Amino acid sequence: MEDETCALLTLILAGGATAPRRLLLDTHGSAQAALAAGPAAWRAAGLDDKRCARLHCPSGAALDRCAAWLAAPGHHLLHWQHPDYPALLRQIGSPPLALFVDGDADLLWHPGVAVVGSRSPTAGGRDNARAFAHALAAAELVVFSGMAAGVDAAAHEAALALPQGRTVAVVGTGPDLAYPAAHARLRERIVNQGAVVSEFPPGTQARAAHFPSRNRLLAGLSLGTVVIEAAERSGALITARQAAEAGREVFAVPGSIHNPMARGCHRLIRDGATLVERPQEIVEGIGGLAGELAQALRQRLAEGSGSPHPEVSADPAPPDPDYQRLWKALGHDPTGMDALVARTRLTTAELSSMLLVMELDGRVAVEHGRYSRRS
Repeated sequence: MEDETCALLTLILAGGATAPRRLLLDTHGSAQAALAAGPAAWRAAGLDDKRCARLHCPSGAALDRCAAWLAAPGHHLLHWQHPDYPALLRQIGSPPLALFVDGDADLLWHPGVAVVGSRSPTAGGRDNARAFAHALAAAELVVFSGMAAGVDAAAHEAALALPQGRTVAVVGTGPDLAYPAAHARLRERIVNQGAVVSEFPPGTQARAAHFPSRNRLLAGLSLGTVVIEAAERSGALITARQAAEAGREVFAVPGSIHNPMARGCHRLIRDGATLVERPQEIVEGIGGLAGELAQALRQRLAEGSGSPHPEVSADPAPPDPDYQRLWKALGHDPTGMDALVARTRLTTAELSSMLLVMELDGRVAVEHGRYSRRS
């Protein structure tokens, strides 16, 4: 394991509030430099004696467990200073120090909607969760949820039912655990067709205190949150509140006045959430925030390439040579990724990022994983 990664894991495993540890990274420029700064600097950043002791004498077993997990294919660690740390997550009140990602980390930059609700929904609520998640996934949005029983599981499963469906589970355990245990198979399917994300290190067991923290990440990674069914006191309402505090859209599906699982949704609507009856209303509602995400992605692409990619404007062929080549390769008939790779001689990763920018800007239409110019 590299020294910087070991130092970063030491900071993560110290636990406690994230703000002091983010401050250490920002002040000293790297995790190694932050640790080398010593106890006086740690305390000046706001760490208490318990956290300082953990920085001074980290758990070797915990470090080894994290290192072994990171060595496996498809496992990623996106820390606060990493260029691929999700742009939307930087905007929330208390962004995590790092994310452990099992699966496709690029999905954390893709526009998506959180679908949340009761762990014990009615049959109608479960059907609504499936219908909304299926439609959102078909619209090329990532379906974010928490892999819990009930609405969460229904939403993940509906997205996975589509060949091109993408879903991300934000969990309150380590990224290597299924919670509840009955969702072990669901977790494997999500990793294969999406990602499992956690701010907690591998091996971390479920604790009640972890789930409000998980909910803030779920809200922060999404352009909007839709609540399907929720009691008046529920984790789904916490997620919705945190989404609103982060400046994201909040949607609620109304229900019968006789259904106790609808009271939380009705309360959200009274408090200003958007009442939705059709998934298309959600797609339309997140349009403005999707544009902001496109701008953040353009900036990330520019930083990664060493030369700025211009905004995809109304001009049919943007002046950047790679975009121009891609635009010429696109037709009005849907074209698959393999054909675009052959036509442009660009890599799949390069094309995916460029197509996402063009899709967010309304230049490209996507249907069943095939791309065409939007008329």
